[in-house]
Amino acid sequence: MKRTTSVALSGLGVPETLRWHEGALWFSDLAHGTVHRWDGTGQAETVVKVPGRAGGLGWLPDGRMLVASMDGGIVHRQEANGEFVEHADLRHLVGGPVNDMLVAPQGRAYVGNFGFDYYAFVRERPNAQLYAPPGPRKAPLACLAPDGTLLGVTEPLLFPNGCLLTPDGTTMIAAETLGMRLVSLSVERDGTLGPPRPWAPLVPAWLWHAVNHPDSSAASPAPSRRSSTGLSSHGVPPRRSPRTTSPGTVTAKRSGSRTPCAANASGWPREAGSSTGSGRARTP
Repeated sequence: MKRTTSVALSGLGVPETLRWHEGALWFSDLAHGTVHRWDGTGQAETVVKVPGRAGGLGWLPDGRMLVASMDGGIVHRQEANGEFVEHADLRHLVGGPVNDMLVAPQGRAYVGNFGFDYYAFVRERPNAQLYAPPGPRKAPLACLAPDGTLLGVTEPLLFPNGCLLTPDGTTMIAAETLGMRLVSLSVERDGTLGPPRPWAPLVPAWLWHAVNHPDSSAASPAPSRRSSTGLSSHGVPPRRSPRTTSPGTVTAKRSGSRTPCAANASGWPREAGSSTGSGRARTP
């Protein structure tokens, strides 16, 4: 079956935290601080503008929406009457903008944060130094009970981002974005998470060594087969091909009755509230 991609939505900033909920695609626009809902036809509906920029999304078992405020350090809850109230205050825990959030079926929420001031970091250093060990300050995932009380925090992770639960609900897989790896954390009976364990590297070990120690004579030779990575031999993201997705796009690839979706945000805003290029959403 041939798959093709076409533009579905336009005018987006930095679409992120895509969720499929009650027959529609929901997502946050990090550049504009808004939450959107798209049913696959027409334009996306703007559901709410979140103080401090909308981040991770999720829903409690009774249908109330949770949304993280990136710059506010708070998780908000939207009540049945549409009112926004504070669900949890994380300002004493976070070292940078609040990031993605996973809400489990029981209503427990797992919330990450950058761990450091990203904007100050890239003003003073090349972007490639984000990946150079030991990297910026690490950050824990906060584990929240369904009522918003803090159950605990994990061991610090290197920019914890996208998370998912395994089908049996016993393990969380989390991305350590700046560590270029995925880690697994066991879900304990009380809802807290166990120590992180390596789950999958996103670049091979020899390449990681070569990027961070380019002058080392001990670097292992590269294998003969090709490897896909987001870094060049100097630790700098390679130049994008003209065929790659435009900044701020949502792509949806249809295959039979299932439609997986993904977001692309190569035009990340330099400061909170700064403008970005016009984003688009694509669908095959």
